Amino acid sequence: MLQAVPSAGADAASPATHRDFVPPTIAMGGGPVVEWSSDRPNGAPVRRHPEWIKARIPSGDNYFELKGLMRGLDLHTVCESAHCPNIGECWDQRTATIMILGDVCTRACGFCAVTTGRPLGLDEDEPRRVAEAVHQMGLEHCVVTSVARDDLPDGGAHIFANTITALRESCPGMGVEVLIPDFNGQEDPLRAVMLAAPDILNHNIETVERLQRPVRKRARYDRSLGVLERAKAYAREYAGEDGTVHTKSSIMVGLGETREELSQAFRDLRAVDCDILTVGQYLRPSEKHLALERYYTPAEFVEMKSEALALGFKHVESGPLVRSSYHARDQVPVRTAPPELAASA
Repeated sequence: MLQAVPSAGADAASPATHRDFVPPTIAMGGGPVVEWSSDRPNGAPVRRHPEWIKARIPSGDNYFELKGLMRGLDLHTVCESAHCPNIGECWDQRTATIMILGDVCTRACGFCAVTTGRPLGLDEDEPRRVAEAVHQMGLEHCVVTSVARDDLPDGGAHIFANTITALRESCPGMGVEVLIPDFNGQEDPLRAVMLAAPDILNHNIETVERLQRPVRKRARYDRSLGVLERAKAYAREYAGEDGTVHTKSSIMVGLGETREELSQAFRDLRAVDCDILTVGQYLRPSEKHLALERYYTPAEFVEMKSEALALGFKHVESGPLVRSSYHARDQVPVRTAPPELAASA
């Protein structure tokens, strides 16, 4: 069993945070499956997930090579900061989701393990270092995300745009996916990102409409749907029909939503022509985060995948440990060739 341990260096001078300790590799469980023991650090729980919740312990040459590369270039990954349960599997396959704009988020979402507080400064050289790291990794598909930076006038959109441009220059032909915040619904930041022409524009609604406020305190359901809808409109505006970007979103389950609410969320995403959907089990990062209400079974994830595909999503990734960037390089929909090209092939 894995054990949650105190955060390193936590003291009065540290940035404000909504967690006291973090798990080493996989989020702790919630609800009745957890037993508490007074002789464990901070009263940490003995996690007892269902048998289908299993994660690979990070190890191996690729894992330590990537870790050294990120530290050497002073870069962050959401894999580490959010304590993703798939870090062992993904890093062993030399895939990682790079997190730009620092590692301190201005929002305190109820589900997220990333540190919240007041970020310090802005690193304009970060796009170059991201491109250097990705070039060294030799990736076919790259995912770049960020913390929310509500302290910046453009929410950090120009760093996203510069990163996309740098990746295009250093890694021609590589797929570029960005997982962006909502930029508080502002038009110009989203336009800046879309002008840089990512292959996939990812923005997560995270949960059903009813639960948005407790789960994503500063976000709005309709605003997030609008981000996905406008991303496609801006892509067509800049490059015509050939510039249509694939859009993507992710939903966590186990926070108290109903199946009908999930079905409605699937329909809402398709109503704004979202192409790719990922559905995964919420796992509670600490006792300070939202409680886990229930575990979904593997069979239920299969049912949700079938339902979503029937609605017209081009790709659906649905499973207990699925996260927004899980198997991202396999999620790019195949573009259909124009009839005249298909006939001449």
